Order: sequence, then structure tokens, then C-alpha cells
Amino acid sequence: MNDGKKGILLETGTNEFEIIEFTVGSVSYGINVAKVREVINPIPVTQMPHAHQFVDGVFTLRGRVMPLVNLPRCLGAETQETNDKNNVIVSELNNYYVGFLVNQVSRIHRVSWTAMEPPPSISNSDMVVGLIKMEGKIVVLLDFEKIISVINPEINEKLSNVPSASIDEEKIRHTKTVVVAEDSSMLRELLVNTLHGAGYEKVKAYNNGSQALQALEEMVKDSGSIEDKVQILITDIEMPQMDGHHLIKRVRANPKLKILPAIIFSSLINEEMRAKGDAIGANGQISKPEIGKLIALIDKLVL
Repeated sequence: MNDGKKGILLETGTNEFEIIEFTVGSVSYGINVAKVREVINPIPVTQMPHAHQFVDGVFTLRGRVMPLVNLPRCLGAETQETNDKNNVIVSELNNYYVGFLVNQVSRIHRVSWTAMEPPPSISNSDMVVGLIKMEGKIVVLLDFEKIISVINPEINEKLSNVPSASIDEEKIRHTKTVVVAEDSSMLRELLVNTLHGAGYEKVKAYNNGSQALQALEEMVKDSGSIEDKVQILITDIEMPQMDGHHLIKRVRANPKLKILPAIIFSSLINEEMRAKGDAIGANGQISKPEIGKLIALIDKLVL
């Protein structure tokens, strides 16, 4: 797989996605195809002084210099044995290119987000976004954004770096209600706290698109306009049960909700995914972790 466009679903809003299955030790893991640029065999790396313990070094691929994250070491599954079948998954996340060393890439699966279950609350489960049962086994979906934030703390800093606003702007922000759909507990808490700090104090946060849609539909179930209750929706793309694309598609199909402005805030914003967001009627798309750009767009749409 050497083309980032391969494998990405052509139809938008189907609530399906594709994963590349790979192994680390004896465990099967998965990564969204939309995050993968290509899969390569291991290549020489240059060690960097004071690099994070999960990073083997840096390598050059097609003119880009990027870090190589040793996923077995990150997941506590590293052994002394060498494996000639190792692969490197080259990914683009938050406009950040990175290689992940894995034991072996096997195949691509197409699955529904409804088949993805949240992980149980156990040790280190914050590195897992979901579980998918298939063919007598469980495929674990990792939170690659969390892994990158561990090796590159600047990402979290950008999520909390809010541009200053005038007193009048903050007063108006206090009157607006924001609905957030984000499955990562770490990012959800960070995003909500940052919105609060910017003056958007009325934030209703949900774990996935299904919960957010249910809440929105309940708000307009009886009477009244959605404009009087919520002024904007912010959603991630990757979420269990219902992804952000399908959420916006459902919102646009509901006569009582279709006027609600919706912003996609995701690590998956690239050329292909931006076209998908435009097709379903997103009012804007911001790549994580650019919280400053997100707040500027919220202001533009609701103030």
C-alpha cells in the first residue's frame, strides 16, 4: 500500500471505515486507513540525542524526515529477538508525519463504527480508543494521537494556546452553547477546558456521535428552534458507534437541526477527508491541534 488514496471509502457518511490490521507481539491491532500514507519495510534510522524512549530515531522517506516510533516498546511488547517480517506504517496525523514500527501488517478490513466498542477501564487503556470483535479475535484500535502527544508535547500545548479576545467578545461567548463530540477523554477534557477559558462556558460534551445526535434530537423533540438551545456543533471524525461524518449527515437530514453550524475538528483533515467533509455540509474543518483556528472559526459562525 503506497498511495494514501487507496482504501479510503468513496462514499461519505456511511458510518463505515477501513482499518489496516497489524500485529505487535501476539495481539492484533488496527489503524484507520485514512491515517496511513504507506507501509514499508524497515529502513536505516539515525539516532537522535535525548529522544523519547519510544523513538528509535529519524529516517528520510520521499524527501521527508520523520521519527520512527517503536510500537512494541511503547506497548510493552518488545523482545530481544529480531523479526525479519517487521513493517513500518507511515502515517500522517495532525499534519505530522511519523513511522510506526510494528511486527507485521496483515490485511485491510471494512467495518461499521457501530461494531466498535469502547475499551474497558484498565491499566494503560487510555492508549486504546476501541475494540472490534471479528473472526474469533479482538482487534484493538490504538489512540495514535495520544502516542504522538506523548513523544511530542507541543501538540497538547497548541490545544491550550488560546488567542486573547476583547471583553465584548468574551461577553458574547458566554451566551453561546457549544456541543462537542469527541471520544478521547484526554482531548475532550482538554478541549472543553480550553473553550471554557476562551469564554465559551456553556459546553455540552459527548463521547461519540450517537450520543451527540440523541441529545440534539431530544432538544428539538417537542417545540422550539435549535438556534435557541445550541449555536454550534464541533465533532471529531473517528468515534465509536457513530463517526463525525455520519453525525453531520444525520444533522443535515433533520429539518429541525439542518441549520446548526457544524465544524469538524480532527487529526484526519487531509485533501481526501476535506472533500468528504465539504460533501456532507460541514461549515468548516480544522486540523487538530490548532485550537486557535478553531475558536476563530467558532467566533465567525456564531458571534
